[in-house]
Amino acid sequence: MEYVTETKSSDPATAGVPALGPNHSERTTRARVARLILEYGPISASALGQRLGLTPAAVRRHLETLLAEGMIEERRSRPQSRRGRGRPAKMFVITDAGRSAFVHAYDDLAANALRFLADKLGEEAVAEFALRQVSDLEARYGASIRAVPPQQRARALAEALSADGYAASASTAPAGGQQLCQHHCPVAHVAARFPQLCEAETAAFGRLLGVPVQRLATIAHGDGICTTHVTSRELTEKTDKNDKQDSGGTSV
Repeated sequence: MEYVTETKSSDPATAGVPALGPNHSERTTRARVARLILEYGPISASALGQRLGLTPAAVRRHLETLLAEGMIEERRSRPQSRRGRGRPAKMFVITDAGRSAFVHAYDDLAANALRFLADKLGEEAVAEFALRQVSDLEARYGASIRAVPPQQRARALAEALSADGYAASASTAPAGGQQLCQHHCPVAHVAARFPQLCEAETAAFGRLLGVPVQRLATIAHGDGICTTHVTSRELTEKTDKNDKQDSGGTSV
C-alpha cells in the first residue's frame, strides 16, 4: 500500500469537499486538488501532481473520489500537435455541485468571522458591519435607479440585483404597490445566522426607492423567495398629504 505525506491546510475550501473516510490529511489534500481544478481547469492529472508534489497514484486516488462525489467531471482534449495525432488527453473541470461546495465553505468562513465579531464587540458591531456592506450597494445602484422615473425604480433595482447574482424581479402587487422578489441569495447561509444583514438590506431598498418597503419573506428564514413589498408612490404621497393636513388642523 502506498502512503503519501500530506500537509494540513487552513484552506476554507476543505469544508466544502465531501470526505470519504476519517483521515483529515486526505480530506485536506483532496480539497486542494478540487481548488486547483476550480482555478485552473481544465487541467490534467499530471499538472495537478506537479503543482501539489503528489505521485500519479495519489492524484488518481483523489480524482476518483471527487469524480464519484460529482465534484468534478472529465473531459477529453486532443494534444496540440502539428499533426493532431495521439489519444485525447484527460482533463478535469469543476462541476456546479463542486462550485457550490466552495461557496458554502466561504459562507462558513464569513459566518465564523461575524460570530467572532459579535462575541468580541457585541451584536452592534455586526449591525454596523451590515450597514457598511449595504452602503456599497447603495453607492453602486443609486445613480442608475435615480435616472429612471419613480414608478420604474423597483424594476431598475431588480435589474441591478440580478446583475449581482440575486435573480430578482419586480411586478405589480395584488393589493397595490409593487413586489420585489429575489429568487437567489448568495449570502442566505450567513443571513440565516445574522438577520442584521437582511434588515440592513431592506432599509437600503427603502432609501434607494424613496418609499416605505416591508420584507415579507426571506430565503434565509426558509422561504423559497425573498419578497419585499414596495409601497406605491401615490399612496405615500397621499399619506404625507393627509399627515400635513392633520398636523395643520391641530396646530394652535
